Amino acid sequence: MSTLPTTIAAPAGVPEAKFDFVPLLLVAAVAFAALPFISASTWVTLTVAGLAMGMIVFIIASGLTLVFGLMDVLNFGHGVFIAFGAFIATTVLGAMSGYTAPGLGANLVAIFVAMLVAMAFAGAIGFLFERVIVRPVYGQHLKQILITMGGMIVGEELIKAIWGPQQIPLPLPEALRGAIVLGDAAIERYRLFAVVIGLAVLVALLYTLNRTKIGLLIRAGVQDREMVESLGYRIRALFVGVFVAGSALAGLGGVLWGLYLQSVVPQIGAQVTVLIFIVIIIGGLGSTLGCLVGALLVGLVANYTGFLVPKAALFSNIALMVAVLLWRPQGLYPVTNR
Repeated sequence: MSTLPTTIAAPAGVPEAKFDFVPLLLVAAVAFAALPFISASTWVTLTVAGLAMGMIVFIIASGLTLVFGLMDVLNFGHGVFIAFGAFIATTVLGAMSGYTAPGLGANLVAIFVAMLVAMAFAGAIGFLFERVIVRPVYGQHLKQILITMGGMIVGEELIKAIWGPQQIPLPLPEALRGAIVLGDAAIERYRLFAVVIGLAVLVALLYTLNRTKIGLLIRAGVQDREMVESLGYRIRALFVGVFVAGSALAGLGGVLWGLYLQSVVPQIGAQVTVLIFIVIIIGGLGSTLGCLVGALLVGLVANYTGFLVPKAALFSNIALMVAVLLWRPQGLYPVTNR
């Protein structure tokens, strides 16, 4: 009896998803597109300023985009965490003698202490915000918008009751004032500091999201919340943790934004809320990498436009958002399976 040889076909490999470099190239394209219209030294100064602004906005917006991606919550009260972080910084830095000392080490210690306290306080406020305001309206977007905006108004009134309604100065420490001169280009020290902090936050986020179990659960929850729940994980506890972490990042961003403006007002969070949502929409709702690219684009466009066409600076970010959405209606890096 003859046996026929049987061939078993090898299973086809799962095709690897190709990384989309086009949005990253868009950032470089925007930067180099401005070069023919300004001198090289001015271009370097504006580019570093735009990157610094973009990194600060990324820190503020990254928590919010994670909250939306995982929890499907439209938190229009995110600005209150920014405001609390900025005002906590004024209190902490005002109480530390190292803030006014001329040494770089003492200045950095004072700023890092202010950042940690602001993050802890904003995270605690975020925990209460989620429990009291957000939790009753899960899955109801219209109510989320209304109630979170109301929460931000209440938060602003609490800030006025504690610190007063007046503008409070938040000057840069001695070591971060001035600029580093490279040829004819002047690069402000604080801008470089903001870029370094932004890169540190980016690396920490990417490591957490891609190299840890918690990050795996967060990414899985963004893609398919029901599947994560069916595997037995407490998705509600993950919700709360992400919301608190996002609030803490907003508090950190509030410190950096207050130092960027060198003054704080109770409305400091509300003033950047629209900008934050523009960044998130450009990047793609729920995408951390998209949030970074969107923030860098917004920072660069705002600085170039403010220098070249000052009158157009007011609507440059909205024009950028419209252009991106006409090209990619779901944003630069849309999260699939929403």
